[in-house]
Amino acid sequence: MTRMKLFSLFAALALAGGVNAQVSPERLLNAKAEPGDWLLYHGNYNGQRYTTLNEINQQNVGNLELKWIWQVRSRGGSAEKFEATPLVFDGVMYTVSPPNDVIALDPKTGRVFWTYNYTPDQNARVCCGRVNRGLAVHGDTLFMGAIDGHLLAIDRISGQLKWDVSIGDPSLGYALTVAPLVIGDKVIVGPAGGEYGIRGFIAAYDVNNGAELWRFNTIPGPGEAGFESWEDPAQEAWKLGGGSIWTTGSYDPELNLTYWGVGNPGPDWNGDSRPGDNLYTDSVVALNADTGELAWHYQFTPHDEMDYDATQVPVLADMVWNGNQRKVLMFANRSGVFYVIDRTTGEFLLGKPFVAVNWMDGTFDEKGRPNRVLSPSPEGTLIMPNNQGATNWYSPSYSPETNLFYVPTWVDTYSVYTKRPGPVQYVPGQTYVGMYPSMAVPALAARLINQRIPEEGTGAIQAIDPNTGEIVWRHVMTDVTSSGVLSTATNLVFAGGREGIFYALNARTGDELWQQRLGGEVASGPMSFELEGKQYVAISAGGSLFVFGLRE
Repeated sequence: MTRMKLFSLFAALALAGGVNAQVSPERLLNAKAEPGDWLLYHGNYNGQRYTTLNEINQQNVGNLELKWIWQVRSRGGSAEKFEATPLVFDGVMYTVSPPNDVIALDPKTGRVFWTYNYTPDQNARVCCGRVNRGLAVHGDTLFMGAIDGHLLAIDRISGQLKWDVSIGDPSLGYALTVAPLVIGDKVIVGPAGGEYGIRGFIAAYDVNNGAELWRFNTIPGPGEAGFESWEDPAQEAWKLGGGSIWTTGSYDPELNLTYWGVGNPGPDWNGDSRPGDNLYTDSVVALNADTGELAWHYQFTPHDEMDYDATQVPVLADMVWNGNQRKVLMFANRSGVFYVIDRTTGEFLLGKPFVAVNWMDGTFDEKGRPNRVLSPSPEGTLIMPNNQGATNWYSPSYSPETNLFYVPTWVDTYSVYTKRPGPVQYVPGQTYVGMYPSMAVPALAARLINQRIPEEGTGAIQAIDPNTGEIVWRHVMTDVTSSGVLSTATNLVFAGGREGIFYALNARTGDELWQQRLGGEVASGPMSFELEGKQYVAISAGGSLFVFGLRE
């Protein structure tokens, strides 16, 4: 960084009162008191992606205009997907240019204050794009996970590296694409890599030096609770069991529990070598934030062979649910089912499909276990939803104003799953998945022209009533979506899609109120911030970051 750029950043921070400001654990706990800032990946610990800022409303949203654009300038030219949600606080915006360059920007003009360039190990391998979903902050330190399995701490004023620790061997598939979560003096992450035969975990590291403080193995080993779900231990399938993490969890300070969705078992599409339920894959786990001890879990898809990762966002809310005040966790699962769970006890409260589903019959036993009726077969089995799922890592939203849950959805898709005879062979560093299913809607085809007929599936933003699981409205797109959702106190919903359109919708009806064509796939979560009394909305799409505000 040049001296002039560093001076400019200090000047900006001084104007914002931020040179001496620290993003303390208390500030993170009280993020609701700072609606003009966006301090965490989801905006708040509860995962709601909801803003109380109210300058932009249904009457004036049609006057939104583009204020500035920042384009990806990664040295490797990696702009296949721009999935990061920026943080904004103390007058500075921070984001990650794919795959792993950290950028400090002026949120008013888009001017770059500094760039921290990181070159991942050439052995890094990721199944689904060289991407990063964002940052976390503690004090004057930013935290980023890299695709080669490194967790980095970067000085937010100077852009200089403070420390760097490796959490796993990148040549074996250990990668970090998740935005970290800071709780107290801990920064929490987990590795992606379930398609390469990793053994997943969630771990907390000391914010000061990167020392590991606790670890919860998402694939339990001998002597750990849940190990019995990996039947026939002689096969040692648990050692290659997957259970990866690539979506940021949530946190309830009152219960001191942090909630994380866990990915699929390995190999993905052939479970012959791993009989049993395969805990804690395809589950949400509730962990003590101080110790990592498991409080409870719920498994959405026992013995998954459809790649129905539960790497979706656990959304927390305190609400009147069916007449009783409850602390609930809402979860729109990749399997096509929307869930409500008591987040104190893990009690199953509701499970209801929100798209066409045929892998289960829509019923559950008394403990909430789904009644599965279809599996992959040698002759091929058509299963709904498809391998990509009804939704995925892209963030939903919950509005306390409307009491509706908003979920980006792949509607009525299907795959044909064919099981090859015999076990899948593990080769270190190579994919460990089984036979890839066929489908009309490719998961990673952002640059292909959409030539599908409607019967083969489409994208939509859906509003769900958490008390019933019923769909209140559906905003249908011409293509599928990897966009997150933002809801506002003024009854707006912001979202986008693969077709490159960014929308503002009526949060109660789904009616479109405004749109802007951005040209590239929207594969990130919108966020909102305030600067000098004016509200802005930011979204990454294609290879650029766009910031919108009201016309003056």
